[in-house]
Amino acid sequence: MAECSKAPQYLIVGHITKDIVDGTHYRLGGTATYAALAARRLGLEVGVLTAGNVDTNPPAAEGICVHRVPCPQSTVFENIYTATGRRQFVRGVAAGLQGQDVPDAWRSAPVVHLGPIAQEVSPDLAKAFPGALVGVTPQGWLRRWDEQGLVSVAPWEAAERILDAVHVVVLSLEDLGGDRALLAEYIARARLLILTVGERGAIVHTGGQEQRVPAYLVNEVDPTGAGDVFAAAYLIRYRETYDPLEAARFANAAASFVVEGLGPTTIPTRAQVEERLAHGVLRD
Repeated sequence: MAECSKAPQYLIVGHITKDIVDGTHYRLGGTATYAALAARRLGLEVGVLTAGNVDTNPPAAEGICVHRVPCPQSTVFENIYTATGRRQFVRGVAAGLQGQDVPDAWRSAPVVHLGPIAQEVSPDLAKAFPGALVGVTPQGWLRRWDEQGLVSVAPWEAAERILDAVHVVVLSLEDLGGDRALLAEYIARARLLILTVGERGAIVHTGGQEQRVPAYLVNEVDPTGAGDVFAAAYLIRYRETYDPLEAARFANAAASFVVEGLGPTTIPTRAQVEERLAHGVLRD
């Protein structure tokens, strides 16, 4: 995987993960994987700042540039499904990502997405790109795990300084363990907060106002990665238009493709997104 010698148009910071499937094999996962593939298929030059070993590379054919902090251990997740729901385990964690890990040429990237998955992204990175549109998907700052690796919801320790520094926040109520009071605090502090609400679409919060943008009517197979693709598409379209509702419509269209298949196989191109915007059927 080649390194980029110039700033990417879209930079995602976070671990590319190995996800254990059915207890027997791995597939690539994490916000960095889905968001990078989405940005690339939407036509942007993409950089990924990650850590781990070389068995967590995106497909070479995608043309995504990876800067990897060397580390013998990649971040590994395992999801175990039971009659009472999903139990998620961390089976390994790669090195953390700090400001000094960013290649100098990448510091002028116009769109930066901080996408932690396991507390690996330093909060200081929120202020490391003064000329960029900076967005965060904070789920990895909202996780902790016990000695057995069982994941649970954690307080977002650096929430105030990150929310004060960034331009866009994308999260779900599930990320917050269903805590609506905490969500209200974040909405009040953030400049622009997008709450993803699954098949109901997304709710855009900005300037004390909120508006729901409906999702598309599709045949859902697997929602894995849809929120990550939504976030990437939102940041890209918002940087192009600075219209928070137009960006949500675009992001809903992009995410609608992801749920129609397994893994990253159905992440769309820009032409596909535009076709769905023109002819897709909204849920309501």
